[in-house]
Amino acid sequence: MSHLSSIKVILREQEACCKTLVGLLQRERGYLVDLDVRAVEELTKEKDTLLLRLRFLDEERQRLVSVLSKEWSGQSGKELTLCAMAERAGDTELSEMRLKLVSLAQSINDLNSFNRYLVDRSLSNARSARGVFEAFGDWSPEYAVSGTLLSKET
Repeated sequence: MSHLSSIKVILREQEACCKTLVGLLQRERGYLVDLDVRAVEELTKEKDTLLLRLRFLDEERQRLVSVLSKEWSGQSGKELTLCAMAERAGDTELSEMRLKLVSLAQSINDLNSFNRYLVDRSLSNARSARGVFEAFGDWSPEYAVSGTLLSKET
């Protein structure tokens, strides 16, 4: 299999992983709105695994692009972009893959930004609530090893 074909296989896999990540981020938004902490924790594990897979795919893509760059130009110092590869190879499929990946990256960025907003808002509400409780007197929660909140009265 040629290096260009191998790059296409990796790009298809990256696209599939990015689509999966978009789905996970959409589910995460629902869990954050519902304040389902356990579901968010489980989803975080899935996201971590998927992001690790994406990182490995990207490293392999970069390696193959470097090899292809060396073959095409005799230099390995300058990395080829997908646009440059598509132009050089006369391959419209690479251009389409690039557009899909750019679109997915923007969707991921937007979903991450919105989810971050939800988390920040929840944290702000928790800080405000704590301020109200502290106004009642010497309220300083003690946490057990399990993370359970215990009041001083128990």
